[in-house]
Formats: sequence, C-alpha cells, structure tokens
Amino acid sequence: MGQLEDMTRSRSTVSAEDARWLYALVADWQLIADLAFSDLVLWVPEAEEAGVCAVAQVRPTTGPTALLEDVVGVSLPSGSAPLVERALTEGVTVDGEVDAAGRSTQYVPVRHGSRVVAVVERRREAPGLRSAGALESAYLDVAGDLLEMIRTGKFPESADRSAVVDLLRVGDGFVRTEPDGLVRFASPNALSAYRRLGLVGDLVGTRLVDVTAGLMDRRTPRHAVPGLLVGLEGGSGEFENAAASLRVRRIPLTSSGRPAGALILLRDVTELRLRERELMTKDATIREIHHRVKNNLQTVAALLRLQARRMSTDEARHALQEAERRVGSIALVHETLSQSFGDVVDFDDIADRLLRTVLDVTGERSIHATRIGSFGQLSGDVATPLSMVLTELIQNAAEHAFGDEGGQITVAANRIRDRIRLRVSDDGVGMPEGFRTGDSLGLSIVTALVQTELDGTLTFEQRPSGGTTVSITLDA
Repeated sequence: MGQLEDMTRSRSTVSAEDARWLYALVADWQLIADLAFSDLVLWVPEAEEAGVCAVAQVRPTTGPTALLEDVVGVSLPSGSAPLVERALTEGVTVDGEVDAAGRSTQYVPVRHGSRVVAVVERRREAPGLRSAGALESAYLDVAGDLLEMIRTGKFPESADRSAVVDLLRVGDGFVRTEPDGLVRFASPNALSAYRRLGLVGDLVGTRLVDVTAGLMDRRTPRHAVPGLLVGLEGGSGEFENAAASLRVRRIPLTSSGRPAGALILLRDVTELRLRERELMTKDATIREIHHRVKNNLQTVAALLRLQARRMSTDEARHALQEAERRVGSIALVHETLSQSFGDVVDFDDIADRLLRTVLDVTGERSIHATRIGSFGQLSGDVATPLSMVLTELIQNAAEHAFGDEGGQITVAANRIRDRIRLRVSDDGVGMPEGFRTGDSLGLSIVTALVQTELDGTLTFEQRPSGGTTVSITLDA
C-alpha cells in the first residue's frame, strides 16, 4: 500500500480524497481477482495529461495469471492506450479484443462520487474448451456485479476501509443470495461449514438468515443474526454455537442500480477459537502459578522475619533480615508476572519498588536514591536474577558506603535494543584497601548471578569525586 500511496501522490493527478478511495479498492480487490479468475491492473491519469500510469496490480489465486511480469510503474503516453483513455473520459466499461491465444481484456472505470478517477484493467487467460461449472459461473456472475459496482461508485463500500481487510477469501466459503435472502448458490466449503454448525440438508433455496438463526444457541443470540445477514449495508462478524464458529462477511450487491442480493464469504474458525481459548487458559494458569509462588515466597519471608526477631545476636538477626530481602526481591518479580500478560515485566516499576523497599530499612540516616533511564520490558528469566543483583548492590551501598550523614545512590539504566548497561553509583567513602568481592556474601551473589545467570560482565570503579560505581553489561 505504501508504493501505491507514493505513486498516486508523485505521478498522478488523483486528489487525496480520491486516493483514499483507490486505497480502499486495492485493499479489497484480491476478492474480485479471484472471482473473475483475472489479473487486475489499476491505471491512473498522469500529471499534465502525459498519459496513464499503472500504480497497482493483483493476480488471481483461483486461476493462471495473464501477467507474467509486473507492470506497476509502467507509463503509457497520451494516445497509446485508447481503451484506458476512453474508459476514463466516457465513464463506460470498454471490452478489448480477444487475442490469438484467447486472452481477453476489459477496462472498468473507477468512479468516486461524480468523478472517474482511475481504470481497472481486467486480463483473463483463455478459459479453454471446457464449459464453466456451477461454481465458476457463480464466481463470474458476482465478479461482474462487483465490477459494475466499481463503475457506478458503489464499491468499495467505504473509503475508510483499513488496508488490512478481513482475511476471508472466496475459497474459504462462498454464498450468493437473492434480494429476498434466498440462497442461490453455496460452495462446497460453505456447505461443509454450515454442516459443522449442525445443518441437515442443503442451503440452496433456503433463507439464510432463518437457517443461521435456527442453528444458534446462547453463544450467538438468534436476534443478532439478521443484523449481519440482512440489509443494504455490509459488515462482518462471527456466529458460534456449541459445535462450531464461523467468521462471516457480507457484501451487498447491486445490478442496474437495484439490489441484487449479497455475496457472503465465510470461514470455519472453530479450531482457531479453540486454540485461542487454550492459550487464554494456559496464560491464566501461568499467571496463577506466579501468584502462588509469590504468596509462598512472601510466607518464607515472613517466617524469616519472625525468626530474626527471636535471634539473640545482632549478626544472626542481620543475616536473616538479608535473606528476607533477597526472597522479597524474587517475590516482587513473580507478583509483577502474575499481573501481566505474557512472560515479560516492566522492570522500571520493579527497580523503583526495590529502591523504596531496601531504603526503608536504612534507619535514621538520610539516604536518597534515584533511577535514571529505563530498563524497558524484560523477560522473567532476566528480571528475577537482575532484581536480586539490584537488591544486593543497593543494600551494600546503603550499609557500607555512608556514615551517619547519609548520601546519594543513583541507579542508571541505558538500553540500546537488547543491550543493557546498568550503573549503581554512590557518593560515599569508596572501596576499602584490598577490596575483594569474595569477602562479602552479597557481592559474591551479585558476581555469580551476573556471570552465570545473566551471562554479563561486572566491574567496580572508584569514582574520582568519591564513592563507588558498579557497572554491569548484559543482554536483555
């Protein structure tokens, strides 16, 4: 669609309003190509009456192509395409001559309001000696109606149609109804889809809206069926009962300005809906598991907290409190996963909550913490060890970097695509002489998690202005 937009803007006299009409047509014209067993080419007038230019084409999926080469971008100077120019100027459908190989051409003007803004060229390979069957005849009959609706400005149904049209094709299921709603023709695939809904007998000769309503249950109330299958306006929707689900699209047809029934495309989407429900069930199950893990971890943290209160020595109490915080950081990730769809979390929120949680236990010292930059969305496999790493670094800085006067801790995250660089800095006393990460349980945990779980790199730096910076680089 981008190429069509560029070409209509740069090479043609088509206005922005008319161009939107052409975009809607091209978004939906695979349907016409398949029904007509024909290649379609869209010609628009070039600027300064220099001729015409091909800005879009489509090949049929129901038959052989008559265009082996792409013609998009081809310009024909004024006077060299008389049939296209006649369709443009006179607003009538022009039939070309059948060539020696039996290929036929037709030129259909595209009307928008009172203006003819383009021409659709229809090219069809020779049909051969065999006579058209009932399915092919029904396809060609509807194709003729749709091409005539293009000529009279009745198709597409709206200039506001999205470029991503309903993914329903004529081969999925095809029903042609009369103006009174009786089914004139139903393809074998359409009949099979209705059989899965519970139909007994044939569709042809029945009133489709009554048959469909009779097959529905509480999943699709009977009164919802006429809104889609009856009326002068088209639309799309879904019918469902206990046995099957059908995706349906209805296109009203006109002939000589009068209603000529409707084209109804349908697809059996039963298996798709079943898979969607299974995925929703699995997603809900996974989130429930994360919720229960979070609850269990919070129970463990509560037990550690109770045990710490009973300790008679400060060293034992402190060790249990650190274990409680580590368990709590893991529980925080699982809590976030239990509230999200999928296996990713917004780690910025987790980092902010960790900063608040850890610094809440720093006592009376004035320690401030800020986050700069964004971690973005992280998978649970990365978020869990990273939350523990961040907890240990913040806690280590809060306990060892400052005196009674307190200080500042900064967590800076820089993410470029899937690469994250994390810097945890403080303005405290800096690293002591002979510093080794192995001397601290917390820093030993950080080193192990970064190098093994996160497959990242870790460095400790003495800041020239005082304090320490821990830099971690990892892949998200």
